[in-house]
Amino acid sequence: MIRKISLLAAGAVIGASTILLVDSGIPGPNAANAAGSSTYRQLSIFGDVFERVRGQYVTEPDTEKLIESAINGMLTSLDPHSSYLNAKDFSDMRVQTRGEFGGLGIEVTMENELVKVVAPIDDTPAAQAGILAGDLISKIDGDEVRGLNLQDAVEKMRGPVKTPIVLTIIRAGAEKPLDITIIRDVIKVRSVKHRMEGEDIGYLRVTSFTEQTFDNLDLAIKKLREQAGDKIKGYVLDLRLNPGGLLDQAVSVSDAFLDRGEIVSTRGRNNDETRRYAARPGDLTAGKPVIVLINGGSASASEIVAGALQDHRRAAVLGTRSFGKGSVQTIIPLGANGALRLTTALYFTPAGTSIQAKGISPDIEVEQPLPEELKGRVSKSGESNLRGHIAGQQEDEEGSGSVAYIPPDAKDDIQLNYALDLIRGVKVSKAFPPDPNSAIPN
Repeated sequence: MIRKISLLAAGAVIGASTILLVDSGIPGPNAANAAGSSTYRQLSIFGDVFERVRGQYVTEPDTEKLIESAINGMLTSLDPHSSYLNAKDFSDMRVQTRGEFGGLGIEVTMENELVKVVAPIDDTPAAQAGILAGDLISKIDGDEVRGLNLQDAVEKMRGPVKTPIVLTIIRAGAEKPLDITIIRDVIKVRSVKHRMEGEDIGYLRVTSFTEQTFDNLDLAIKKLREQAGDKIKGYVLDLRLNPGGLLDQAVSVSDAFLDRGEIVSTRGRNNDETRRYAARPGDLTAGKPVIVLINGGSASASEIVAGALQDHRRAAVLGTRSFGKGSVQTIIPLGANGALRLTTALYFTPAGTSIQAKGISPDIEVEQPLPEELKGRVSKSGESNLRGHIAGQQEDEEGSGSVAYIPPDAKDDIQLNYALDLIRGVKVSKAFPPDPNSAIPN
């Protein structure tokens, strides 16, 4: 029985929500293809090796860690997003999806035995300390990351609130590694930020998809309409550097702008595992023009929203190619032993397109130039760059993702200002407003 659905953005999280599908338990051999006798012989070899290590290794090993490492080794050999969560990690994950938790405020994955920053979360200790998307963490408080799996590295970065941690960062273009000190804190993710751009355009920035995101979006739109009334010409929905979150929230956010039609479908190994999610009548923005901003830090749930609004021609998508995280993870509780996070499906946009390892291509491509001090230091973010990623059905040589950067000052934000000019009619593009006649059939 499926109790809850969400989406894992990229690997593991320190202060970010994940995307998951929570199942009630592990099916027995009668529910799936039973393992053959050769498989059980291999398991017997594992048991023999385990006993040899436990009994003869030079120092007495921690058997619990041995087993956990073996499980993680099996899962991480599948893809970058499958893993084992011990009881503490599982508890932390459930807290994170509520939108308030302790941590640094970075979304991370593994790359070449180092921890790679997918994106820092706005207004968190990591972002304030200067951590950038694409940074590689080589040491944690002076200890090498190499040799650790992702969960172990995440555990080392966690700690009591108000305590310092030093991350050694390898940044593209930097002459030597950087030591950055971050003070751990309670991360309260304000998942939706809003403001008026001038007197005529509502700006909505969704930073993650937690349990509060749709309610926060609904409130933000109401406040903007109260503030500007009939002066609003349109909205900018900013999903840049949004690493993902809960699937039901991605569906609800998409539904906020749609009256009807499919939003997303998830397709598993078997045909009977396909699930479809549809919009309900009612558009919170009353049909006003919408432009969605994406970049290489827009992953998973963000891509669901961008893909749905793009396919239905409800919004024009502007920016650069998104991350390309198109897989769904099932979280299978293991009682007091934590949980199994297993990739079980891919998700598809309303047009039936899988963006796994390809990403969402913008209707209007606008690059955001890097400032001189960051040129050569911010690398491309994308699922296709992750070792062991699931090959996308439409993956090409270009792969997924792009440079993920947003200027701290809105006046320097070329992508945002391009969107504002389009809505105001200062700039013209054949992709905006989108042609509803080219939308997929509802």
